[in-house]
Amino acid sequence: MNKFSRLSLLYVISDIIVSFGVTLLGFLSFYGTSGLSAHLVPALIYCASLSVGTVISFWIFKVYKIIVRDFGLFETIRIMIVVFVINLVGFVTLVLVPTLPHFSEFVFTWVLESGVLLFLHPSLRVLARIFHLASVSTKKTTKIKTIVIGAGATGKVVVDETRRNEKNRNQIVAIVDDDPNKIGGLFANLPVKGPIEDIGKIIDFYEAEEVIIAMSKISVERLHEILGYLNSCNVRVRRMPLLSEMQGPNDRRVIDVDLDDLLCRDPVKLDNHEVRQMLHGKTVMVTGAGGSIGSELVRQIFKTRPSTLVLFDIYENSTYDIQMELMHKMREENVKDVNLVTLIGSTYNDFRVEQIIKKYKPDYIYHAAAYKHVPLMEDSPAEAIRTNVIGTYNVARLADKYKVKKMVLVSTDKAVRPTNVMGATKRFAETIIQYFSDKSKNTAYAAVRFGNVLGSNGSVVPLFKKQIEAGGPITLTHKDIIRYFMTIPEAVALILQCGLFAVGGEIFILDMGKPVKIYDLAQKLIRQAGMIPGIDIEIVETGLRPGEKLFEELLLDKEHQTKTANSRIYVEEKEAVKPIEEEIKTISKVFEMDETSDVKELLSQIITTYVITDNE
Repeated sequence: MNKFSRLSLLYVISDIIVSFGVTLLGFLSFYGTSGLSAHLVPALIYCASLSVGTVISFWIFKVYKIIVRDFGLFETIRIMIVVFVINLVGFVTLVLVPTLPHFSEFVFTWVLESGVLLFLHPSLRVLARIFHLASVSTKKTTKIKTIVIGAGATGKVVVDETRRNEKNRNQIVAIVDDDPNKIGGLFANLPVKGPIEDIGKIIDFYEAEEVIIAMSKISVERLHEILGYLNSCNVRVRRMPLLSEMQGPNDRRVIDVDLDDLLCRDPVKLDNHEVRQMLHGKTVMVTGAGGSIGSELVRQIFKTRPSTLVLFDIYENSTYDIQMELMHKMREENVKDVNLVTLIGSTYNDFRVEQIIKKYKPDYIYHAAAYKHVPLMEDSPAEAIRTNVIGTYNVARLADKYKVKKMVLVSTDKAVRPTNVMGATKRFAETIIQYFSDKSKNTAYAAVRFGNVLGSNGSVVPLFKKQIEAGGPITLTHKDIIRYFMTIPEAVALILQCGLFAVGGEIFILDMGKPVKIYDLAQKLIRQAGMIPGIDIEIVETGLRPGEKLFEELLLDKEHQTKTANSRIYVEEKEAVKPIEEEIKTISKVFEMDETSDVKELLSQIITTYVITDNE
């Protein structure tokens, strides 16, 4: 017999004893001992009938299915109604079948008896819940002192769930709100403090370890403002979803502060309708399809339902993963109108690239294939040139030859006044795009320039998380280093939307707002993991790496740049385009060079904005 069945049987027995005992005591108080003996048999029959009727009614109205931890006012009222109706039926029976005399004088006794039953039956459940809460409390060896921000309906959901869920280790010590009418009072029997901007002092007073933001109706701007108040607090921060994020009316998740929240700005929005119109039913090719940007491009493009989607990458493992993901989605959603093609190869193999473009004749190419790790490319500059420069040249040339409608290059902020090989090669790639834009009568070319991508392969977030999981320390090249950041979905939204705007040779730049200090980001990630920076996890400076800047530039100069239909996207003023065919031949000489310094020197002669640095 399972736990629920045993508990149900216990309730049945207790309900029978209560109903039978209270009713019999009612008769005893009315008749007295000597009088009751004369009517004992009908009295016992009545008591037994009332007890059985109560149990049957409770069963019909599913009283025995009420879970102890959920027992509350609504359940109490339900039981009281059932008990009252049963006792009323019993009294009417006494009136209609006068087996027991003086029934009219029995009214007062019946009222008292009914009142006792109305009290005792729910009380059995209340006591059971008290014992349950007590047992749960004793099981919790460690509790996390928690403050909830928001003394409203969402806050009540968090408090109730914390109290009901025996696996929950949060001990809510206070509620924080801005409403002066609530501050100083009690909310769900918890003290209400405020205003929210004083959260740091309140956390210190209660020695809280965690904060849950329970305000689903606030704006994204207000959420970021509250997160700003919590930046310097040594607590883990979680939150309830905003209304726009909810997956249904009963969404009661408590979620971690995510990467969008860490940026403390609104995410870039994608015009899905126009992108879908552009790509639907077309053949689309994505190079570097297995990478973090490339794979998200593939996911977003797949949603537009192209006729053919070509995945091209040199690395088989991650490419296989995204292929399996899409094949599973196709089976799950019964998608039959998308031809998914997955091919392995390198963009610097012009024969392989031509073979694919000639066969599948893509309408659009999104060129995400590239080497992106700054320190690694400093040690292998020839390989960076082979992929980032020659690979881009091959794809761009063949796009023109086979009349691809548009080709979009994924570039980087490191291409602006580059101080490293990776940035210099991406700047070279941008010039290739602009060269073919002027030359081609068939293809519209464009480049998309943005900052660091949170959560991508090689970004600081996965690295920091691994270091936190290992117990630290977090290694940071410089305490004052700053970067512009965006999330992977934002980057892809930008790339796809720029594909809409591309006419020829544009370098699109995103208004990414304020740059983020990497040191602050590291602290936020430590707190997100429920630990304290400098105490649980140390942050150690290791010094700038070769080619690394303290800050990156997007060259977002709104006065000298053209605004697009998207208020967050600008187009850089186009520079004079020069022929690059001779430069491609010249740069190809690096494959015969032995010294990395010679490779860098040759690259700097072609990309004159490239400044070779050492940082050692």
